[in-house]
Amino acid sequence: MENRQESPADEPDKRAPTPPERGLLHIWQSAGPSAQLCPQRVLLSRPVLQAALGEHHGLLLTQGGLVYSFGELLWRDVSIPVSAPVLEVSLLGKTVVRVAAGGFHCGALSEQGSVYMWGENTAGQCGLTERGAASNITVSEPCPVTVVDNDVVPPAMVRVVDLAFGREHSLALSAQNELWAWGSGCQLGLVTNTFPVWRPQKVEHLAGRHVIQVACGAYHSLALVRSLPPQNYNTQNPSEKRERGQSPHYSATEREEPSAVDGGHYCPLGVELTEVMTGEISPRRRAPRRRLQPGGRSAGSSPGSAAGSCPFSEDGQTNTKQKNLPGGTKLEPDGHADPLTQTDGRSQPLSGWRSNKSSAFPNETELQNILQKLSSHSLEMHHTTGPGDTDSLSSYTSDDSCVSSTPSTDLLTSSYKEDLQIKSRTKNNSGSAVAYSSSPVCLEDVRLCLEAEKQALQGQKSSSLTNINQKGKEATNRRRSLPGTPTRGSPRRRRPCACRPSSASRTQAAAVEESGDGLPSLETEVWSWGRGSEGQLGHGDQLARLQPLCIKPLTGEEVIQVAAGSHHSLALTAHCQVYSWGSNMCGQLGHVNSPVTVPQQAKLSDGLRVWDVSAGQSHSLLLADGDCVQPVLLYCGQQQEPMSAQTERSQQSQRSCQRSPSRAESYTVRPTLLPVCMEMGYISSVCSGGQNCAVLADQNVMGFISAIHELASRERQFYCWLSSVRKLLLTPLRNRESVCPSLGELCTHLFFSLCESFVHLSVLIGRHSTSLSYFLHDVQGCDVTSLPLLTHTEHFLDIFKEYCSSVGNFQVMGGFQSLHKLSHECLGSQQTTLAQLCVSDQSVSGDVDLVSLLYWPLQQLHQYSRVLLKLAACYDVLTTEYQSLHQGCSQYESLSSSLLRRKKEAETTLLFWKTHSGKTTEVLRLPQRRVVCESSNRSLTLQNAGRFSNHWFMLFNDALVHTQGAIPSQSLFSTHHIYPLTCLWVKPVTEDSSGLYAIKITCPEESFTLVASTPQEKNKWLRSINQAVDQVLGGGGQGSSPGVTGLSRTASYTFTGEGRFKDAQYTGGWQAGRVHGRGTMKWPDGRTYSGNFKNGLEDGYGECLIPNKVLNKPDSYQGHWRDGKIHGFGKYKYASGEVYEGCFSDGQRHGYGMLSSGKLAKKSSSVFIGHWVHDRKTGYGVYDDITRGEKYMGLWLDEQRHGSAVVVTQYGVYYEGTFRDNKMSGPGLLVSDDDTAFHGEFSDDWTISGKGVLSLVNGDCLEGLFSGEWNAGLKVVGTYTKPAADEPENKERNSLLRLGQYVVPAAQRWVCVFDECWSRLGCDAAGRGERTVAWENIAVTITSARRHSPDLSRSQSKVLECLEFIPQHGEAVTTANYDTIRRYLIKACETPLHPLGWLVETLVTVYRMTYVGVGSNRRLLRQAVQEVQAYLTHLYSIVQFLFPGLPDDGGIIPDPPASSSKGRHNSNIEQGVVVVSCSSLLLPLLLPRLYPPLFTLYCLQEEQEEAQYWERILRLNKQPDQSLLNFLGVQEKFWPVWMSILGEKKQIVSSSKDACFVSAVETLQQISTTFTPSDKLLVIQKTFEELTQEIKPMLDGNFLWCMDDLLPLFLYVVLRARIRNLGAEVSLIEDLMDPNVQHGELGLMFTTLKACYIQIQQESTV
Repeated sequence: MENRQESPADEPDKRAPTPPERGLLHIWQSAGPSAQLCPQRVLLSRPVLQAALGEHHGLLLTQGGLVYSFGELLWRDVSIPVSAPVLEVSLLGKTVVRVAAGGFHCGALSEQGSVYMWGENTAGQCGLTERGAASNITVSEPCPVTVVDNDVVPPAMVRVVDLAFGREHSLALSAQNELWAWGSGCQLGLVTNTFPVWRPQKVEHLAGRHVIQVACGAYHSLALVRSLPPQNYNTQNPSEKRERGQSPHYSATEREEPSAVDGGHYCPLGVELTEVMTGEISPRRRAPRRRLQPGGRSAGSSPGSAAGSCPFSEDGQTNTKQKNLPGGTKLEPDGHADPLTQTDGRSQPLSGWRSNKSSAFPNETELQNILQKLSSHSLEMHHTTGPGDTDSLSSYTSDDSCVSSTPSTDLLTSSYKEDLQIKSRTKNNSGSAVAYSSSPVCLEDVRLCLEAEKQALQGQKSSSLTNINQKGKEATNRRRSLPGTPTRGSPRRRRPCACRPSSASRTQAAAVEESGDGLPSLETEVWSWGRGSEGQLGHGDQLARLQPLCIKPLTGEEVIQVAAGSHHSLALTAHCQVYSWGSNMCGQLGHVNSPVTVPQQAKLSDGLRVWDVSAGQSHSLLLADGDCVQPVLLYCGQQQEPMSAQTERSQQSQRSCQRSPSRAESYTVRPTLLPVCMEMGYISSVCSGGQNCAVLADQNVMGFISAIHELASRERQFYCWLSSVRKLLLTPLRNRESVCPSLGELCTHLFFSLCESFVHLSVLIGRHSTSLSYFLHDVQGCDVTSLPLLTHTEHFLDIFKEYCSSVGNFQVMGGFQSLHKLSHECLGSQQTTLAQLCVSDQSVSGDVDLVSLLYWPLQQLHQYSRVLLKLAACYDVLTTEYQSLHQGCSQYESLSSSLLRRKKEAETTLLFWKTHSGKTTEVLRLPQRRVVCESSNRSLTLQNAGRFSNHWFMLFNDALVHTQGAIPSQSLFSTHHIYPLTCLWVKPVTEDSSGLYAIKITCPEESFTLVASTPQEKNKWLRSINQAVDQVLGGGGQGSSPGVTGLSRTASYTFTGEGRFKDAQYTGGWQAGRVHGRGTMKWPDGRTYSGNFKNGLEDGYGECLIPNKVLNKPDSYQGHWRDGKIHGFGKYKYASGEVYEGCFSDGQRHGYGMLSSGKLAKKSSSVFIGHWVHDRKTGYGVYDDITRGEKYMGLWLDEQRHGSAVVVTQYGVYYEGTFRDNKMSGPGLLVSDDDTAFHGEFSDDWTISGKGVLSLVNGDCLEGLFSGEWNAGLKVVGTYTKPAADEPENKERNSLLRLGQYVVPAAQRWVCVFDECWSRLGCDAAGRGERTVAWENIAVTITSARRHSPDLSRSQSKVLECLEFIPQHGEAVTTANYDTIRRYLIKACETPLHPLGWLVETLVTVYRMTYVGVGSNRRLLRQAVQEVQAYLTHLYSIVQFLFPGLPDDGGIIPDPPASSSKGRHNSNIEQGVVVVSCSSLLLPLLLPRLYPPLFTLYCLQEEQEEAQYWERILRLNKQPDQSLLNFLGVQEKFWPVWMSILGEKKQIVSSSKDACFVSAVETLQQISTTFTPSDKLLVIQKTFEELTQEIKPMLDGNFLWCMDDLLPLFLYVVLRARIRNLGAEVSLIEDLMDPNVQHGELGLMFTTLKACYIQIQQESTV
């Protein structure tokens, strides 16, 4: 809205002096004659956000966080007229958001949650301020009061969100919804007997509870607390329940003590105070009292004095009276007498108007007569009082006066005997009736009744008042909750504070967002504590309470606000009713019901709905909705003239600073309308204090304010209506036992669900109306976009939809007819009341139309949209407010029309079932089903139907029903078929020569064509079916263009026809009648498939379970499918325990795969990894027979070992040869662990038969015919040869015994793995395929992997994201982009989801399967090295296919010399070239993962040499450095003289060890930490560089190495480096190093290392 006020942070001088249109304050004195009531308009330049009234002063909070004071500011000795309030300068800059006024002290709350207090401090009510000595009886300027939680470590500051003050106490509500108190008296609710309490302390009895709002009377406190969720009661035992201080639903007393004693009085009733302060403090505290203001009123500011109900003026008599007290009277500093001396017989001169409310009359009619007289309008009640004020307090002077009896001065219930004594003394001075100054001159009959009652009560406990005057039914509701013992462990459900606007928010702001979903909770309780002498605690007695106690009658009444006057209390419910209790001396309770010690409803006229309440000293002010949108004010309480009885009450925003002089007064008994309110504008809140009232109002600018008020008013009215319907109609019917027989089982169920959705709606509206009331209280500070209608739109729409459906379902099943009869029996006399709730004109002769009654709530949606439109009109169309309001308006309007359409559909459907009622149609009648159209007029038939066949089609909102043999007029048919709309596709058949108006219907298992009689009929059915399908699929029901509706969709269906899917249930995607997309298929036999479908068959990735009935365990498969069969890569777990992971083709294992059989514990445990053809092992494979400890590496044919192969055993035996028919057959070579070798003919496994040569370890040889098993012994017929020492080698024999003759060539192994990689790239065979297709396949694979793996880490996601982009692959490779390719390959090979990554991972798997375990046989080393080289060749061909610009292996990439080549590529800078080889590009990707098994083989091969080398290393390392250098023949000029230790130079002496060439030694040791030959060569190169660096300082700069100098020195470094397995390292480098670097500098350095190794190994052992 353009006229929004400035934000609270505005500076004071920025505002124009013209009076604002918002936040207007009107203030008046409550006791004035209402006819001449002239509220004073307070003119301030800024809007007032909040007002607070004390006894004689008030505070105003204006926009910008400024605070003004007015009235009698006794702490500054000034009196400020309300017309010119004074600014509290010390609070400037603090951005105050809330103010509060106590009896005689003030408080302000800043935006940050800090508390500032000032005013009277005699009872510690201002806390221990900064200036602070406890001796301060007044605090003249606002001082900060810190609220600190000492229960947490470290102690934390508590953020306060609300304040409430009484006369001698202060309460603060924290952001965690906990309560803190300080000051004096039992009204603090603290567990202490030392007063004053100077520092805020937590009210432990409410710890862990969610306090919504708090209010303070003069000497009592009220808290509105959220109820605990019901489930808590089941889980706690009774003692825990008691501890939590809750007992809304359960009371320990009810079970444990069936006696009549009221459990509510379990808590201690008062506090015995120490006398520490009595003597010295009382005179000082009373001192200010002696100042008199003009007019004879005392300026006394102590909360206790409050004014003149004391029968003597306070000028000089006060002290005299004090002296006259009898010696035995013990005055307590806090004004609390010992509570146990409560009512002794001598002090009960009964009198006073209120006493007849709080005590039972012996006879009910007598009471009625008295009340009749009292409430008669003509009766004026005269108060004969002394010269004092007519404040309804009769408490004595200050803190130290123990009197706090309440307005009625009903001595029977007074808890303080000192009060009585004072009164009896004053009687002598001030005339006969003065003691009861604020009571009327008592009527004789009242006196007699009370006298009689007193006698009756004499012997009873004080608490028995309740039992006497509560009637039977109420007695069962008695408050019985036991306040729990506060424990440190009380559960604290800490919640962040409700979102509080920065401008002044009212008390209820704490409630606004207190439930989980941001709407106020209606499940509340009211707790009270403090003095109860007037019944203001509401517990049914007049006893004090030291700790908070729940007022049981109010639990479940949906209280949303509490207010406390001096000695009475008010509670406002969400139903706009007001409950009041406590002092009714001046009629301030708004009723004359007895007893006043328990909450009773105020008497409000019909049509008035109260939504704000406030209470002053002896009046109540209510704010209510009347007939028009503008709110009205209701007043009850003290007045100066009799008034005609009217209706309604008052609220929480009045203040007044003057006090009426004492004279005869009258008061209203029922809340009275104040006509003057209509001139004030739109009142948003009310406030009362002392004898003053104040209201805050807004002018109706651009209709904005009236629109907000209209919305709130309508919502409150709506909630009251809903509550009445629920109470009068639904609850009685639901609880009636005959409901089920009358309605039938189904309708009963529907009725209950209707009741449930009605309750949901009702609760939502109640919470919404409450939050709107809160919104109005702070309408200036709230943003219109925070209206619940806009923030909770979805919730509102859902609840209304649910409600409309439940009414419609009940209606369709014909429930209303039966319900109508039932309601006649059940309600009887209430019919008329119910008829008044019927808003429609259809109720004839007072009969209730239940259908329209229950559909009535839907009209509220139109009201919402209308009001939101009104609000939107107040804003510029470009503002966010306008957008938000406009969007909300259209959402509610469209829902309104949609629900009205649904209502009409339900009516049509009901009519359809009535018309076509019959047994056969009843089968089709379902609650949610609505009829759309039907062909009983023969407008539609089946194509090619027989002449005499009758077809009747019915289109419902969920299915198309086709019936045959139908006679619609009689609702008969022989068979019917239901086609669910979720799986129904419709398209028009284009008109052909046949001239038929046809529509084609496609369903999952059949298709048929419907023929319409006319084109109009065809269009009607086509549109209807399309719309119905669209709606059932979640569309708007508008119906897309014919044939397009939901071509692809998600739906559930159960197959019935024959075929693979017979009886299977499917849920998932469809396309044009076929299963398509992701879905789950479940068969009755337990088979399930979950994954992708295509054109009606499983296709893509899917998971399947197939039950195995024999083993009682399922087979499971995860992997790829094609055309309904397992096809592609996947993992199959058999019920037998076998697991196959690999490739499939047409449901069979085909291609590369690994089969693990059984576990180690089983008899036959084995693993096969290799090539499969049509479910059988064929091609190269490795079979590890774990049970026998043998590993077979070779060819297979049809599940049998067949062809060249190698077998190694766990005993170190090595065999290579040929296999036939699964056994060794033909020539072979067998080598045992000790190098005994045999070459010859084999006939079976390990069985020799035929010619052969046996070579022994020592060189001896046996040649001839052999037979027998190798392990069992051989029979030999042959020649034994022992070679002579000088005999030349027998080359022929050596070639026979050479390893590797029968081995499968490395290039032919694992072809299946590479084939699978090629197929993943979309190629039929190696190198045959489209390159672009390959790249697209890679991108698709990566993208789908990302989509289907939601739990990827961030780094994994980033890598996948990089790999999704297709790199530039077509262009020529240069040194610049060569590095890009290398980096791409590194990422790809690290990601198993990438085809190259999968390839690398699989190669590592097969390599480890081959060469780990039994395969760790040194004779396999050559094969292992060749296999690695074969991998590189195959892999390079794939990389070349993807990046065609790469040259062949060993090719050159030319580019300018500024190439980005890495050290590991041999770059010849002079020629500006980079040589690319598969070892330089790919070995770094592969070797690190293959390194452990490969290096182990090297170590085994070099075992003997290693032993010799290591023995020399250990021996030579015993020598000191210089000795070793000398031994190795290093020239002395190379000997270092100094060594550096931690930066400090030290000389090397002859005994120094490990001190020379340290950095070179450490560098060389790193060779063991690297994997690839290129990295190892770099380490050697760095070692030489380090060596040169260390030698340089000793020689001149032009030094060049010669090998004679270098070798001994490098030998020293190698010795000192002590590298294990150096021989293995050297062999690995030699075998796998890049051939391009063999003859360069690196090659030379490597040769030096190798020479050193050989030198050490052959070092003389002498």
